[in-house]
Amino acid sequence: MSSTSVQVDPDSGVVRRTRSGGRPSYRWSAKGFVAPGVFIVAGLLYLPFLWTTFLSFTRYRGLGSPEWIGLDNYVAMFSDPALLTSLRNTAFWVVGTIAVPVGIGLLIAVLTYNMRFGAWFRLPFLIPYAISGVAVGVIWSFILQSGGALSQAMDTFGLPGADSRWLLDAPLNTFVMIGAAAWQASGVNALLFVIGLQSIPKEPVEAARVDGASGWTMFRHILWPMLRPLTTVVVGLSIVASLKTFDVVWVMTQGGPGRSSETLAITMYRETFVQSEYGLGGAVSVFLTVVTLTASIAYLRRQLSERKAL
Repeated sequence: MSSTSVQVDPDSGVVRRTRSGGRPSYRWSAKGFVAPGVFIVAGLLYLPFLWTTFLSFTRYRGLGSPEWIGLDNYVAMFSDPALLTSLRNTAFWVVGTIAVPVGIGLLIAVLTYNMRFGAWFRLPFLIPYAISGVAVGVIWSFILQSGGALSQAMDTFGLPGADSRWLLDAPLNTFVMIGAAAWQASGVNALLFVIGLQSIPKEPVEAARVDGASGWTMFRHILWPMLRPLTTVVVGLSIVASLKTFDVVWVMTQGGPGRSSETLAITMYRETFVQSEYGLGGAVSVFLTVVTLTASIAYLRRQLSERKAL
C-alpha cells in the first residue's frame, strides 16, 4: 500500500500531499478534472474525422451501407480539373487573407495606438466583425452584383470599370470576395495588434526615442520585432481561416459561375451535400485537413526556428 505524507514548500508555503512513490497526488486530481473535457473533444472532433476518413475509401450516398472501393475517390478527386481551380483559388485566399486584413489591421493599430480617441477610430473597423459571414456575403453581393451599388456609383461619377462583372469573371470574383472578407477581419486584427502594442515595455521605446528614433525607424527596429510573437498567432489563425473559407463564397457566388470561384471547402460541400457523394466529399475533406495541418505546422516551425536563431 502507498502512504501519503504532507510536505510544506519552504519558499512558497504551499502544502503538498505526496504518495510513497514521491508523486504529488494533486496531479492525478488535475488529470481527473481534465479527462471529461478531453473525452468530449475526442468524441466531437476525432471520431467524426476518423469516420470521414473511412468514408473517403468507400462509395456512399447516404443510404444503405458504405461500399469499400479503396483509393478510387482520391483518384477521381485528383483527376477532376475543378480541383486545380479550387487549389488555385484557395492559394489566392491564403495569400490575400494574410496580406490584406493582417496588413490593414497592423496599419490601423500602429496609426491609432497613441492617437487621442484612437479607440473610436478603430470602432468602425470592429463593427463588421460582429456580423456573420453570411451577412457579409449578402451585403457585398448587393454592392458587387452586375448593375449593383458599386457599378451604379462608378457610372454616376463617370469612373472607368462601371461595367465590370465583379462576381462573374474569374479570378476577379475571387479577389473581390477576399476584399469582402478583409472588410470583416481587419478590425479584429487591429484589436489584437493594439493589445500587442500595449504589452510592449515602455523602457526600450523611450530609450529609442531618446536616441532619436521615430516613425518608420521606431516601427522597424523596436515595435515590429516585439510584435513578432503576436504576429505569429494572427497569421497562423488567418492561414487556417482562409483554408476553410466557405460562408462568404457560398453566399456570393456558390463557387460559380461554372465552379470558377470554388475553394476546397466549397468543393467538399458540393460533393457531399449537393451531389450526395459522401465518399468523394470525404476524400476532399481529408485532403483539406492534410493541407491545413501541413501549412500550419510548416509556418509555426519556421517561426519558432527563427525565434530560436535570434
